[in-house]
Amino acid sequence: MDKLIIRGNVTLQGEIRISGAKNAALPIIAASLLTPAPVQICNIPHLQDVTTIISLLGQMGTSLTLDEKCNINVNASNVTSYHAPYDLVRTMRASVLVLGPLLGRFGEANVSLPGGCAIGTRPVDQHLKGLQAMGAEIEVENGYIKAKAKKRLQGCTIVMDIVTVTGTENIMMAAVLAEGQTIIHNAAREPEVEDLANFLNVLGSNITGAGTSTIVIEGVRELSGGSYHVLPDRIETGTYLIAGAITCGKVKLKNTRPDILESVLLKLEETGAHINTGKDWISLDMRGNRPRAINVSTAPYPAFPTDMQAQVMALNTIAHGTGMITETVFENRFMHVQELQRMGAQISLKGNTAICTGIDQLQGAQTMATDLRASASLVLAGLAATGETSVDRIYHIDRGYECIEEKLTQLGARIHRVAD
Repeated sequence: MDKLIIRGNVTLQGEIRISGAKNAALPIIAASLLTPAPVQICNIPHLQDVTTIISLLGQMGTSLTLDEKCNINVNASNVTSYHAPYDLVRTMRASVLVLGPLLGRFGEANVSLPGGCAIGTRPVDQHLKGLQAMGAEIEVENGYIKAKAKKRLQGCTIVMDIVTVTGTENIMMAAVLAEGQTIIHNAAREPEVEDLANFLNVLGSNITGAGTSTIVIEGVRELSGGSYHVLPDRIETGTYLIAGAITCGKVKLKNTRPDILESVLLKLEETGAHINTGKDWISLDMRGNRPRAINVSTAPYPAFPTDMQAQVMALNTIAHGTGMITETVFENRFMHVQELQRMGAQISLKGNTAICTGIDQLQGAQTMATDLRASASLVLAGLAATGETSVDRIYHIDRGYECIEEKLTQLGARIHRVAD
């Protein structure tokens, strides 16, 4: 099992390129099941989760090829199976996103209940409720969602009980081939949801309102092919910005979008960071100064993202003052606290709030990743610590960060991967 070894206490400087967004690429790849025509998906990140969903679609009979520019060419004209097995779905929650496309196009799906990071309860009841309202017959038995539609799904009005990204995406994908109009109220507003809608519209769907809390889908009989460029990864962007801030450095990130990261940029300015932006780049300069502690409360987009909470906690561990981080999205997303404490961090937990008092210097230690974003926080802490830090179980980080050690090395970090 691989681990990352970091020799910290180095000021990061330089430029790197941001990859395509994992959380946009996965539903877009799943959505390619909706058309028999060839589809090209560009700006795909090279990640374990992407490999997993490619394997899943391949097992269904879909033809997928990856070219030298990391574009995926998909042909789902010969799908022979509507089954998403446990051995693949258990490793990645996003695998449940094949449910909507399979049901919408073929009227049948047999999908294992999802797995992924152990960061809290993320039920699929909103997915099933919406699909049932559209006429699907659904049973959950032996760990599988077994769904059938005896005739074409019917458009309807759906009010989501909670804001759910994958729930919104699954229902939206099922609705594009349904008969009539579907309206999703209390829909997720994340940029990745909007990106999926833009992709589907390129293929001939009729979706309006994506990016707002009300999405309207006018069903069409069939979709065509097309080519689409996945948006940049806003969480990767935020993580590398914090890498610059936690090391009192100066970094510039290219091939990204400041407009989908406004809440994070505002918080980084509170730390004392000097932020500059262009259409497709963001720079951060700490001018050699130690950051100030900040208070953060996570919430669905456009508020501060839960996927950036662990990284901000790492920043607060070495910041001036005391910062409070309140997690409102997932109930079990503080598993990195104990690992940061091993490095000397002063963090106390009160319910869903972490209170962190910054110290002058973290100490390198042996640490273990518990989930994707927690692993990123440990790498960030290691960059700022004296001595050597090891981060074990980095298969978590490989699910969401493309070549993290190579990109950090480009910024001057002393980090390498070793096989345990």
